[in-house]
Amino acid sequence: MNATGAAGLVEARPALATCRRWLMRVDRLSRLAVVGAMGLMATLVVGQVFFRYALASSIDWAEEMARLAFVWAIFLALPHGIRSGIHVGIDVAVALVPEIWQERLFRLSAGLGAILMAVLFFYGWQVALDSWPDLMPTVDVTSAVYYIPVLIAAVHGFLHLCLLAWGGRATWRGTEGS
Repeated sequence: MNATGAAGLVEARPALATCRRWLMRVDRLSRLAVVGAMGLMATLVVGQVFFRYALASSIDWAEEMARLAFVWAIFLALPHGIRSGIHVGIDVAVALVPEIWQERLFRLSAGLGAILMAVLFFYGWQVALDSWPDLMPTVDVTSAVYYIPVLIAAVHGFLHLCLLAWGGRATWRGTEGS
């Protein structure tokens, strides 16, 4: 099936197409946040190297904040991998079954993945609440900021997996540039 045909299948289902357009907006915002976090991390690391080697000084909080920016970037980027199907998977057995069963297995695995994201959110929420009173060593900020991107990724990934379970493998075909 070509990209136009796949996109036509999604557009023929108005509710699915509406959800897909809404999630594309969320993806754009998330992409900007990932770029911002990566830019912040790079700036902090370069600044720290400059301060250490050129000025023989150090920024106490730069390493911790760069690590935090890295954590945010990684977790906010995870749902984008779900959308484009680039996470590691083993499909040797799936490739041997007929096309209709491949589609059914895809939808089943997306549904199970959505359940996993809900479980991740549930436990991530508990850990974030437990760590809320703790402060980071160099900055007076709660250490729960390390768990907030996990919660965001779980919700964002859940939405993507639900959409994939609903729309199937053709859900995002024809939208690679958006």
